[in-house]
Amino acid sequence: MKKIFYNIFVLLSFVMLMSACGTDDMEFKNADVTEVTKLYEPVLEKAINLTSSGSLYFSWKPAIAQDGGAPLYEVYFDKEGGDFSSPLYVLPSDLNGYSNGADISHKILNKIAKLAGAEPGETISLVWTVASSRGINQKMCKESNKITVTRIQGLEDPGQVYITGSGSEAGSNLSNAIALHRSGDGEYEAYVRLVAGGVYKFVDSKSGTPAEYYIADGKLQEGSEGTANTLNGIYRFKIDFSTASASTPVEITEVGFWFCPNNTIEWKLTYQGKGIWKGSGPVNFKQEGWGLDERYKFRVTTKDSKGKVSQEDWGPANYGEDGKPSGTAKYYNLNVYNSTGQFDPKWKFANEFNGKTVTLTVKMTGDTYTHEVSL
Repeated sequence: MKKIFYNIFVLLSFVMLMSACGTDDMEFKNADVTEVTKLYEPVLEKAINLTSSGSLYFSWKPAIAQDGGAPLYEVYFDKEGGDFSSPLYVLPSDLNGYSNGADISHKILNKIAKLAGAEPGETISLVWTVASSRGINQKMCKESNKITVTRIQGLEDPGQVYITGSGSEAGSNLSNAIALHRSGDGEYEAYVRLVAGGVYKFVDSKSGTPAEYYIADGKLQEGSEGTANTLNGIYRFKIDFSTASASTPVEITEVGFWFCPNNTIEWKLTYQGKGIWKGSGPVNFKQEGWGLDERYKFRVTTKDSKGKVSQEDWGPANYGEDGKPSGTAKYYNLNVYNSTGQFDPKWKFANEFNGKTVTLTVKMTGDTYTHEVSL
């Protein structure tokens, strides 16, 4: 009997469920939402000089959702005179789209101005508005505001930069492009062999269709033209996206192992390619009255575009380093110092290298400049 009642209960439940599925109550309803009726800020025709670190706050009167929930918002940008049917750029408001405001960085506005056709440093007018939604259908605000922006003189920092082209040791195969060292916000540096008669350029990726940059008249510019190279040798150069500038390459003519107690270069290192120098030779600690002196660094000779010869020291990142090797890799990290002296900055050899043939490898490449010491 219990089994019969159970089967009847299951059957009735199934019939009720199927009946409910046939009603409108089970259908998804896209909650309606009002359009935004007022744009608050930035005020109409506000003029902004964009910077690499600034931001601009956008806000508007909240919309109202039929179901009492919080509307979602997107900010639309277009060229002056545009109707937002093919917007230049769309992004959600703050709080993942739930805020009736958006703090938009100058770098994004700079990108939008670029999409509108403005060159670095040029001024252009844009229009913006807001779309509200609570489901699938959006309601576009009937109002739009115009802002005038002056693009950053510099270029947007790509975050990673490589050198490629026949005018450099990387060659023209994009996959062999050599990474530059990132020395600061938008600032990059390279130690690389340049090949006269070729062309080199900078890219933000080693595959696909990367953004391309080149140097012309000391300025860093966007484009695939490349830089015609007349230099032949190993050079250090710097580029700065924040100011769209490039330094005149400085030739690295010699890297020597400088043994501080002897106040001289003991032997030289040879360039291996891709910002790496390597050399081997004897290391003999000097006997002093107070003990054995094992201090060393690298003495580097450079030549500028006018042929002026100078020297600099490559020493520990911690200028005041005065201990034996700590056993950590960062002990060997190095910085470039324009001044030269007999001792500071300096490292110390570990005891095991005294009286041996030692190999020194200097790596002026990658995220951190460093060197290795080995037997």
